[in-house]
Amino acid sequence: MINKEKIHPLLQGPVQSRDGIRGIERPRGLLDALQEDNEHLRSLAGMHIVSARQFDRNQILQLSRLAASYETQPDLIHPPLRGKILVSAFYEPSTRTRLSFESAWHRLGGDIMSITDPATTGIAKGESLADVGEMFNNYGDVVVLRDNSEDSVYSMLDSLRIPIINAGNGIDEHPTQALADIYAILKWYPSFGREDLPEDKKVIIGVIGTPNRMRTVRSLLLLLSLFSNSIKKVYIVNPSTDLFDAEQQEELEGAGLKIEVIHKLRDVLPEIDVVYINSIAWVGDSYETLTGDIKLTSESNLKPNSIILHPLARGEELDPSLDKTEHNWYFSQARGAVFIRMALLTCLVHRINLVVDSPVDQPEEQ
Repeated sequence: MINKEKIHPLLQGPVQSRDGIRGIERPRGLLDALQEDNEHLRSLAGMHIVSARQFDRNQILQLSRLAASYETQPDLIHPPLRGKILVSAFYEPSTRTRLSFESAWHRLGGDIMSITDPATTGIAKGESLADVGEMFNNYGDVVVLRDNSEDSVYSMLDSLRIPIINAGNGIDEHPTQALADIYAILKWYPSFGREDLPEDKKVIIGVIGTPNRMRTVRSLLLLLSLFSNSIKKVYIVNPSTDLFDAEQQEELEGAGLKIEVIHKLRDVLPEIDVVYINSIAWVGDSYETLTGDIKLTSESNLKPNSIILHPLARGEELDPSLDKTEHNWYFSQARGAVFIRMALLTCLVHRINLVVDSPVDQPEEQ
């Protein structure tokens, strides 16, 4: 007779509901807080997305609103990307970003061609990226590219007649990760999108990372600069002193961010409302990790009601003991990345009218 007492406890009941993830209940509040203005979404049609610098504040707010709409109504009656093909080209290791884009595209009704190893392509034979881009024009409607070189995505631009999305180019940028980060903050605190936020309602953000070596941090800071009216201060927490490229800090401060560099996390942690932590910077085929007292656990002196964001994958810097606390918004952040990418992809391929307008009133765009 089978001894059922030996069955693992998690196998004796239904799969855990997604409602246990922090932030799942928040998209509705964001929808209520933001007024719909779809002209800002239509302006994205046909664009390449290579840098966080390409977005303005209104585009980000409307993308976040559309993402919240997708997140609250995940079962689409009319998938807007039916008949469209995504070329998913990941020439550098990725789990979350690749699967997030592919999940987003599938949820929108499209089909995918995936490349995960450049050794299986003409690049291994010496084919130029410009020629690869020319071929992509014939095979898909959007290209998502990740490569360990900062120049790869730019090398394809001249030959591409379909949009390309930068999914991480070396230590340069990761613009759609930054969109996911802002979306998470807006769900947690919808008033973050207001331009007239009173001083006592503004947030303090702590970015634990290296702005000139971590593409996630570089892109996030660029997008945060668009919301400087809602931010009291940004702490850059890092034990090192070589943190910014030439003029990088000046650009951010010129856009209104008040930046202060701190070398010890414990000195400022109790003040911070949003803790953004990343310890890995990809450099070529390898990576560097942040060192020092950079570690968060459930015993850390975190501000009540503060949230932690992390682009993942995590290492020792983010202890699993935080997973079941109120501070864990990194799982919701990863989940939300699917919906913000759904919003962006819908706009890029000229299908926004199928989502925001009645299909009866608006013919399907080709």
